[in-house]
Amino acid sequence: MEAQTLVLTPWMSPHRLASWFDGICLIVKGTVDVLEEYDETVSSPSITMQIPAVVRLRRPVSTHKKGVKFSRINVMTRDHFTCCYCGTKKGMKDLNYDHVVPRVKGGKTVWENIVTSCYPCNDKKAGRTPQQAGMKLRKEPFKPKTLPMTQPMLGLRVIPDLWKPYLDADLMSQLAHG
Repeated sequence: MEAQTLVLTPWMSPHRLASWFDGICLIVKGTVDVLEEYDETVSSPSITMQIPAVVRLRRPVSTHKKGVKFSRINVMTRDHFTCCYCGTKKGMKDLNYDHVVPRVKGGKTVWENIVTSCYPCNDKKAGRTPQQAGMKLRKEPFKPKTLPMTQPMLGLRVIPDLWKPYLDADLMSQLAHG
């Protein structure tokens, strides 16, 4: 069985994906409330349970992370899968990231110098700054404090219907076209 459980924060935002087994362990420990269940069941000698599809944590999770990790998917998530030059929303395969100040001009690969760009805009800008290329940034790049859960979901072939009411419309669109 390959079913996964969508784990939500107490505020109903996607937190992470768990295996169905881990979902059941969270139920047994009393750390989650079950919001949706699959039709399938699992049994032990003393109990039969439906497999949890969506659960909500009862308490906030302590996150002592040092910010959001820099990665291609996280840059695109920050920029809502939209080209920061022309404003076109595209699937991940039709986007790349661009150095605002090009590396050949001393630009670094850091949050504050990277934006999401479609390939035509990236080709037009080439190894120049936006000003030199006659282009305008629609928003300045920044280091985000948090991001919605995207990366674990990109590996899924199909999003279960039971999850859809709990997922952001931008994320659903990206998963469908990515």
